[in-house]
Amino acid sequence: MQGLLNDVDVVALILLALHIVLGSIAAVMVSANRRPSSAIAWVLAIIFIPYLGMVAFLLVGRGKLPKARREKQRAVNELILGRTPGLSAVSHSEEWPAWLRSAVELNLRLGALPMVGGNRAELLEDYKGCFDRMIADIDSATEYVHVEFYILALDPTTTPFFEAMARARARGVAVRVLFDHLAAVRDPTYRDMLRAFEGMGAEWHAMLPLRPFKGQWQRPDLRNHRKLVVVDGRVGYTGSQNLIDVSYNKKSNVRRGLQWHELMVRLEGPVVRELNAVFVTDWYSESETLLPLDTSPVVLGSAPELIDAQILPSGPSFDNDNNLKLYTTLIYKAEHRVSITSPYFVPDEAIQLAIITAASRGLSVELFVSEVGDQAMVYHAQRSYYEVLLRAGVRIYLYKAPQVLHAKHFTVDYDVAVIGSSNMDVRSFSLNMEVSVLVHGRSIVDQMRAVEDSYREASTELLLEDWLRRPVGHVALDNLARLTSSLQ
Repeated sequence: MQGLLNDVDVVALILLALHIVLGSIAAVMVSANRRPSSAIAWVLAIIFIPYLGMVAFLLVGRGKLPKARREKQRAVNELILGRTPGLSAVSHSEEWPAWLRSAVELNLRLGALPMVGGNRAELLEDYKGCFDRMIADIDSATEYVHVEFYILALDPTTTPFFEAMARARARGVAVRVLFDHLAAVRDPTYRDMLRAFEGMGAEWHAMLPLRPFKGQWQRPDLRNHRKLVVVDGRVGYTGSQNLIDVSYNKKSNVRRGLQWHELMVRLEGPVVRELNAVFVTDWYSESETLLPLDTSPVVLGSAPELIDAQILPSGPSFDNDNNLKLYTTLIYKAEHRVSITSPYFVPDEAIQLAIITAASRGLSVELFVSEVGDQAMVYHAQRSYYEVLLRAGVRIYLYKAPQVLHAKHFTVDYDVAVIGSSNMDVRSFSLNMEVSVLVHGRSIVDQMRAVEDSYREASTELLLEDWLRRPVGHVALDNLARLTSSLQ
């Protein structure tokens, strides 16, 4: 019996030693080039659930795309920067607030795309109406139609869009389509969609495909979350809306009556070719084919409603968290007010501090989020941030159900704004490939202020005293969900 106990003790000591070694190795591996909060969360996961934690880290612990893809991004960046020297100076910079120039330079260094003037921008809130406008522009295409969406599905709502692409192909127009592989393959119409592309003769590629038996593999939750359409390099669309029915074709959403409220921007002018450069880069990454980059001369207009605009791509193909750096900079630079709309608000420490600091400086700061959520963990994690924001003086508005406010944008002071595909959460900052548009112009910001006014009217303001009275069980669930947000 004594010998058996000794053997058990020896095995226990060996396992303990292995646990300590595993934890030490994990601490070194995990902490390399990672935020401290994220590193600590991973180390704790590996220590407390050692084998599952290590397997999880090996599967989803690396926050960058494979080296070959990042090298493609750098190569295209160099081509973009070299195509038209001095293009970054072509804008109405004399009208910018003094602090904007440094943010524009930051974007140029991060994303390789300049701020250009002479653009027209129109905001589109109506879900079906946005599809109608895109279809009308596709029907006028003479050269090419470029379509890129995180979620792309063939359903009764999107069928007219597919028919417009087919008509374009019948006219001899090149139609190229990109969609996120993991997001699209989960839709039951996936095979029907592929057959539709083949039938019309469109070229297509799945972005960031997960096909391990074909050698196509990367961290599964690194996804391409961009949404954009470019027609002939003269008209472009981007924003929050995916190419799918307003209910996202989920039975649970239909049962709850949930419908997505989006915001897209229709662009005309030189900025469209910069948006197309994002598509060209993604097409190159997936197809090995580098499409021509538009080098046509930039024609500036002088009408008062024309604006300056700059495209900023971001994501794990870059060495920096491009959108995080831009957003943080703009919030710190704000002098009067900041209005933020984000369906998934799980902020990085830097963004959280910037928002709280802005409110503490006496600025008018407001946050628009949905009253209901479609992703339970994210929904509860974001609620854990409300108390500290409310105590700092941030006004929080809950957009009333059954609408899900899925728009992603924010305005700074009276003439600067950002709109795009990026949420204000750690996933959009570090894991997803996103695209944002930085705009300067009173006309576009006035449009966005009107949109924000409509949100306010359709929302309930969250008050601190009410929030502090929520059930203890909700508090516990919110705080537990928050812990998972650091695993990135």
